[in-house]
Amino acid sequence: MSLTTSLERHKVTLLHALDMDDRQQLNQQLPELRSADIAEILHDLMEDDHELRARALLDSLPIERQASVLGHLHDEEQLVFTAVMRNDKLQAVLEEMGSDERTDLFKVLGEDRREVLLRRMAHREREELMRLASYEEGTAGALMTSDYVAIPMGITVSRAMMRVRQTAPDAETIYQLYVIDEDGCLAGTMSLRQLMVARPGTAVDELMIRDVIRVSVETPQEDVARIVARYDLLAVPVVDEQGLLVGIVTHDDALDVVESEATEDIHKGMSIGQLEDGVSRVSLLSLYRKRVTWLVLLVFGNLLSGAGIAHFEETIAAQVALVFFLPLLIGSGGNAGAQAATLMVRGMATGDVGVRDWGKLLGRELLVAGSLGLTMALAVAPIGVMRGGEAVALVVAISMISIVLFGSLLGMCLPFVLDRFGWDPATASAPLVTTLIDASGVLIYFSFATLILS
Repeated sequence: MSLTTSLERHKVTLLHALDMDDRQQLNQQLPELRSADIAEILHDLMEDDHELRARALLDSLPIERQASVLGHLHDEEQLVFTAVMRNDKLQAVLEEMGSDERTDLFKVLGEDRREVLLRRMAHREREELMRLASYEEGTAGALMTSDYVAIPMGITVSRAMMRVRQTAPDAETIYQLYVIDEDGCLAGTMSLRQLMVARPGTAVDELMIRDVIRVSVETPQEDVARIVARYDLLAVPVVDEQGLLVGIVTHDDALDVVESEATEDIHKGMSIGQLEDGVSRVSLLSLYRKRVTWLVLLVFGNLLSGAGIAHFEETIAAQVALVFFLPLLIGSGGNAGAQAATLMVRGMATGDVGVRDWGKLLGRELLVAGSLGLTMALAVAPIGVMRGGEAVALVVAISMISIVLFGSLLGMCLPFVLDRFGWDPATASAPLVTTLIDASGVLIYFSFATLILS
């Protein structure tokens, strides 16, 4: 049975139990579902305008499960559910959450609600929450959690194991342990496996790795995710300007960043603004606004193609067969340019290529694009002979090589140019590149036609 089918079956059963107020059925079904699955069911209920049912389902869970489920929901959905919660219940939910999820939920609440909750919290919890909420979005500080296991330097393995047992229930992960000095600065790291197999009387200072891969609170989150992936880390420690250990970013949070950044790049690659929420949840007005700007601008860009065609009216009138090949040529150039731009944008996003590689990449692209253009020219030349004769075939073949070569080089170089001016290279992908190549392709094609056929 697929996951979707299974969730749908559970959803039907839970809705029936809610409608019949069958507490026994609810208590039997809910423990079988993971928090992420319950969150998915709540999301579906909200999509189907069953808000009251969704609230009733969430209220059927214990406080700790409610906290876990809320952590899997989007900001807007969290606001809907927390808006009707009493302050004492919301405070209990926040206390059951991990520090990173607690901070994320706290940020989406209204300012008045935040003040009320802060006054009800213990001093230590209040200070920690305000500290985590103060970091700029998109940085390691905003992404990290403070639920980790820290071991002081100088203690033995047996005492360290006691420390792990004491802090493990509240820790995000216990498989990676962090050793701090008396000032709280990160001194080293070690795995739980190292600790378990070591002799009880051995000092942790002898076991820990001192050359620790770390990031600062201001490190961009995409760089954090790249570091986690590159070194296969379960978590990466986060330090402040003084070197104090203030949190960790776990691999699952890094994976969320990778997904978010990839989605954002894909949207920008199609000239779509960043969506605050998923495409199924964003409002129609917001979706319209995110797409209309570039489309309107590119409409005026396409006018250049029309102007080019108008300029060569005499050539077209003399050889009408040329019109047959126009979509083929500019389409081929646009496709080649979009391919090159996509390769460069993705390479820059992953750190595989940089501005320093531009010269080498230009030489490679010249060879590859020239070979592609020649191959496509040989493929289309026989059609040119059949449609317009050898002269037209020659024009089409030369134009194909030139347009594909020009389009590929433009698609390769444009991301570097945009990056040089501080703009996002992802903007260089498909629509922008193809629009520029359409106009250029018209000029190239009819210029060769005028020169050769005249």
